[in-house]
Amino acid sequence: MLVHAHPDDESTGTGATMARYSAEGATVSLVTCTSGELGEVIADDLAHLRGKPQELGEYRRGEIERALVELGDIRQHWLGGPGRFHDSGMAGEESNDDPRAFAKADPAEVTRAMVAVLRAERPQVAVTYDRNGGYGHPDHIAAHKALMGALEPAADPSYEPDLGEPWDVPKVYWTAMPRSLLTRAVEEGFLAEDAVAAFEPSTVPDEELTAQIDGRRFHANKLAALRTYRSQVNVDDDGFFAKMVNNEEFGREHYVLVRGERGPGEGPYGWETDLFAGLD
Repeated sequence: MLVHAHPDDESTGTGATMARYSAEGATVSLVTCTSGELGEVIADDLAHLRGKPQELGEYRRGEIERALVELGDIRQHWLGGPGRFHDSGMAGEESNDDPRAFAKADPAEVTRAMVAVLRAERPQVAVTYDRNGGYGHPDHIAAHKALMGALEPAADPSYEPDLGEPWDVPKVYWTAMPRSLLTRAVEEGFLAEDAVAAFEPSTVPDEELTAQIDGRRFHANKLAALRTYRSQVNVDDDGFFAKMVNNEEFGREHYVLVRGERGPGEGPYGWETDLFAGLD
């Protein structure tokens, strides 16, 4: 089960992982916390959605439906129901303090909603962002808190028994970007050397990573999913993002294990190649 903040986050960060496990017959579920109502609309033919958060949120809910078809058989949940929690906007924006914003949501309500999904899906593995939400977005941080704060209550028989039988998630991972990726990006011309310092705080030293999922044979699925998000990304222009995602290496996705037993791995750092490694 993967927990993401907005539509398109699941494809960008974990799309190859989702496609791989779906193809292998695993049950893959996704929790999306907001509809991304405050995303920047980049496609000019969708300009009518600019400045209209509710209309954009509805449109992006349609985008995610199309994206998940490209990734396989994915069971998707809107945390608290569609539109319950609202996009908070980028860090530092006035929208962060909107009472509807996910970042301002009542923690007790968020926990209850997440426990309901955890007990329904009963995942062996759960995935979300690190404490900083990867790059500091308020909704990514809130998604991290939502999952991590629900793990213990979900396993506690005394917590909201009406939500279903308790479930203790065996393994939890945080998504991560390896620091070596920056070196490769500079070497391959995707990133200017003087831009490395800005990206480095959002990366993890390679030796601290736990798992690398090789989803390169599902790179095409990941790209196809991203192409459904025309309101948000363009994977076919000559910008940094497009150059990065069109590289086959974008099919490798990385994680840090934060709960559970580390399974056997490979390579110089003993990275797991399967998120289910070590589970019976």
